Amino acid sequence: MATPLDADALDIDPLLDDPATRIVVCCGSGGVGKTTTAAALGVRAAERGRRTVVLTIDPARRLAQSMGLSELDNTPREVPGIDKAAGGELHAMMLDMKRTFDEIVETHADTDRAKAILENPFYQSLSTGFAGTQEYMAMEKLGQLRAGDEWDLIVVDTPPSRSALDFLDAPGRLGSFLDGKFIKLMMAPARVGGRAGMKVVNLGMAGLSLFTGALNKLLGAGLLRDVQTFIAAMDTMFGGFRTRADATYRLLQAPGTAFLVVAAPERDALREAAYFVERLAADRMPLAGLVLNRVHGSEAAGLSAERALAAAENLEDGGIVDREGGKVLDRDAPSAGPAAPEDGSPAVENPGHPRSVTTLGRAEKTETTTETAERTIAERTAAERTIPDVRSATDRTSTDGSTRDDGHGDAQGGEGGRDGEESRDSLHESRDGREDSAEVSVLAAGLLRLHADRMRLLARERRTRDRFMALHPDVPLAEVAALPGDVHDLDGLRAIGERLADQSRSAGPR
Repeated sequence: MATPLDADALDIDPLLDDPATRIVVCCGSGGVGKTTTAAALGVRAAERGRRTVVLTIDPARRLAQSMGLSELDNTPREVPGIDKAAGGELHAMMLDMKRTFDEIVETHADTDRAKAILENPFYQSLSTGFAGTQEYMAMEKLGQLRAGDEWDLIVVDTPPSRSALDFLDAPGRLGSFLDGKFIKLMMAPARVGGRAGMKVVNLGMAGLSLFTGALNKLLGAGLLRDVQTFIAAMDTMFGGFRTRADATYRLLQAPGTAFLVVAAPERDALREAAYFVERLAADRMPLAGLVLNRVHGSEAAGLSAERALAAAENLEDGGIVDREGGKVLDRDAPSAGPAAPEDGSPAVENPGHPRSVTTLGRAEKTETTTETAERTIAERTAAERTIPDVRSATDRTSTDGSTRDDGHGDAQGGEGGRDGEESRDSLHESRDGREDSAEVSVLAAGLLRLHADRMRLLARERRTRDRFMALHPDVPLAEVAALPGDVHDLDGLRAIGERLADQSRSAGPR
C-alpha cells in the first residue's frame, strides 16, 4: 500500500537515534500489534547503539520467546542475541501490577506499616483487580525507570484495554479515588486526636456513625473494617499517589517523549486511533505518527478484481468467451472450415491451431483488453478443443482391410490393426490431455478468484486508511506489510523494524 501523497512518511530511525528521545509510547486498541511493534522498536534502537529497555504489559509468552527469554518479570532482563557492535543493548520486562504496588508501599512506608498494608485483605484486592490499577502501575513503573536515568531509551507498550483512552484516564481516576473525599471521610476518626479534637467533631460523629452503620449493612462489617484499617495504614501515602501521577503525566508531555499510535487498516482500529490522536492533541502530548500494521499488498495489482473474476468465470465455463459461437457451438464437433462471423467481418483460419477460427474484428478488440496470462489460458482451451478425427480413420481402415480378398487382405488388415491401435493410443492421449487441461483450468480459476478477493481487500484497506488521513493529514504514517505468520524470534522482530524504517518497500505494490 503506497503512502498517500498528502501524508508525510514516518521516519523511524531518526526518531530512535535522537539522544533527546528518551521515551517512546506505543498506544492503540487491543489486537493491533502494539506489543510486537514495541519489541521491534526496542531491537532496532539497541542495535543502532542505544541502551534500551522495553516495558510491556502483554502477558503472552510468545513475546518472551521471540526475545530468547524463558520468562519476563518486573525486573529488566537482558535480551541475548542482540548485535552490540554499535554499543547498545536491550533489556525487557513485563509489568507485574501487584509487585509494583508492593514496591511503592515498601518504599514509602516504614517496616511495620508496610507489613500491615501488604497483609490487609482490602489492599490485596485493590492491588490486583481495582479498575485502573494496571494503567496506574504502568505509569508508576515508567516514572521509576525514567528517574533512575539508567536507560537511553524506554519503549512502553501500553496496557491492552477496550478503549485506548484508558491509559491516560485511569491514573487520574485512581489518584482521585485514593486522594478523594471518600478516603478523607473514612480517615476522619483516625486523624482526630485528643479531647479538644473530639469536642470539635463530637456532633459530627453521630452522623458518621449512622453512615458507617449503613455501610456495615451494605458491605458487611468485615469489609468495612478492612477498608478502615487499610486507610489508617496508608494515611501518610495518599498524597504521594496523586503527586507521582501528576509528575508522570507531565513527563509524558515533555519534548523527550514520543507517542506512536498503532492501528490496523480496519474501521474499528482506526476509529480508536483517531480518538487517541485527538486526545493527545487536546492534552498537548507529542505525537510522532501512526504505525499501520498488517497492510496487504499484491505483486499483480494491475489485474483488477473484476477482470480476475471475469477470467475465472470464462475458465469455469470451458472458455466460452474464447469460442466463436459461445455455448451454441459443440466443443468437440469437427469444423468444416472457417465460419463466417455474424458481423460480416472476414474470418481467417488460425494457422497455429487446426480447426480454430479467429474473427478479425473481435480478436483485435479482445487482444487489447486481455492480459498475457489470459491469452495463454485461451490458447490452451483452443488446443483442448482440437481433437483428431481418429474414429473415422479407424473405421475406414478396418473397412478397407475386410473387403480386400486379393491375397493382400491379411497384410493390409494387419496394417489397419496397427493403425487402429495407434489411433486408440492417440485418443487416450487426447483424453488425458483434456483431463489435465481441465485440472489446470480449475486451478487457474481458483487462483484468479483468490486474487480477486485480495484486490477487494486492498481496496477496502485503502479506503479506510484514506478516510483517516483525510481527517488527520498532518499525522506522519508508517505502514508495515502483513506477515504470513506470527513473529517467533529476533530475526522476525528485525524484519519488522526494517519494514518500519524503509517505507519505500514496506507494503509492496498496491
